[in-house]
Amino acid sequence: MGLPGQDGQGHAGEPTPGPGAVSARPQEGAPRRDPLGIVAGSGAFPAAVAEAVLAQGRPVVLFLMRGFADPALERYPHHWFRLGSLGTVTSLAKGQGVRQVVMVGALTRPRVSDLGFDWTMLRLLPRIARLFRGGDNHLLSGVLQLVAEQGFSLVGAHEVAPALLLPEGVLGAHAPTAQDKADMARGHDVIRTLGPFDVGQGVIVVDGLVAAVEAAEGTDQMLARYGEMRRTGRLRFPAGKGVLVKAPKPGQDRRVDLPSLGPATVARAAEVGLAGIAFEAGGAIVPDAQALVAAADKAGLFVMGMGPDISA
Repeated sequence: MGLPGQDGQGHAGEPTPGPGAVSARPQEGAPRRDPLGIVAGSGAFPAAVAEAVLAQGRPVVLFLMRGFADPALERYPHHWFRLGSLGTVTSLAKGQGVRQVVMVGALTRPRVSDLGFDWTMLRLLPRIARLFRGGDNHLLSGVLQLVAEQGFSLVGAHEVAPALLLPEGVLGAHAPTAQDKADMARGHDVIRTLGPFDVGQGVIVVDGLVAAVEAAEGTDQMLARYGEMRRTGRLRFPAGKGVLVKAPKPGQDRRVDLPSLGPATVARAAEVGLAGIAFEAGGAIVPDAQALVAAADKAGLFVMGMGPDISA
């Protein structure tokens, strides 16, 4: 998932410069040199974002979620924290000079009782509990507001590391058929239609049939469910048919939970017999595009970025 960006709209909690003071905020268009805070969940994305930002000449400080982040991320400047330690991580970030924060990496929805609250979070407990009574959009938008209230500017991974966004067009050696393109258009329409209900970002369409829709289980489990339906004969499609479509939900704050793809997604799509994967161009991120394309080419799958004119 992705988090945080309100650049150009002020930073809550920052002091107002006095007369004659020189603003520490970078001028528009100038590269930032203040450290970016990266709140890291699991997976390869935290390192990919860190490397992309470092390549721009900007320092990073990683805040590693216990139980989720990879210990290998300790090679970067870092602090470990528990999910319920909002006050602690806020103090650490401000002590490092962090004003802008991004949140990347996988994170399963925790139970409120598992958060390990510090005093700041205890004071917010009734509000936190209300955030858990709804879908992911409701929860994530509430988290965004909480982070902003601590005095940070919130940005998305696609804003600080735009090179991780996947482009429009066919990316590998295999191209979709006319039926594949019709399936991906239908899948994109399904995501746009269900988006207001806070349903997931993925759908599988085969020969015009909506075979599976991602809900709370996530993409991997949706693929597994589709594979099981083929294995048991509930669906009788031959291998090499159907498309996994991934796209942000309409109205979704792209600073959080932007769809992501990687070689593991390709492997699972191939395992359950799909023909390829389609994503909204500029609406999905990948830690290593070359590895994604190589995996797709090897598996015989197409990978394609859908343009704005895609429609069933």
